Amino acid sequence: MKKKVIAVAALFMMLLGGKAAYGQKVAVSTDLLGYLDFATLNAEISYACSRHWSTVLSVKYNPWTFNKGRPGKQFQNRQQCYSAGGRYWLWHTYSGWWFSGKLQYQEYNRGGLADALTEEGDRYGVGIGAGYTYMLHPRLNIEFGAGVWGGFNKYTDYSCPSCGLTRGKGERMFVLPNDIMISLSYVF
Repeated sequence: MKKKVIAVAALFMMLLGGKAAYGQKVAVSTDLLGYLDFATLNAEISYACSRHWSTVLSVKYNPWTFNKGRPGKQFQNRQQCYSAGGRYWLWHTYSGWWFSGKLQYQEYNRGGLADALTEEGDRYGVGIGAGYTYMLHPRLNIEFGAGVWGGFNKYTDYSCPSCGLTRGKGERMFVLPNDIMISLSYVF
């Protein structure tokens, strides 16, 4: 009798609150190629909304200035970048081919790399991308992807990375490569 009551209660609970079970819901990842960009720290979190859709939030941060205080040798590629978007998965979330779209903001200061000219500014825009996610383990994936983003850039040019001598200011539209990645992703 006790087993019948438990079975009926379990069936009733499934009918009342049943949801489709389609696998893991949350993933966190980091782009390994991002660290090659002057040690830019990065993280991404995504949530599977359905079998084919996930939402994605990501952040990139690079506070480093190299050779600071050494005239003519200082360089930096500092940035903080925030984006929110979604991915459409052809097979199912966190496995196989995907296409993405996002909104993105970036504050940057780049200079002293090829020459002394330094540029800093703010970029706002939208991006698209595509990639492939390969399951290494049920909870560990590797992602390969690439994309572009474009939008509005408000910038200031300086003569050198540390002198503060302004050469010019302006606003322009831009299109740049984005999210060229090889990422490790842990799926919960």
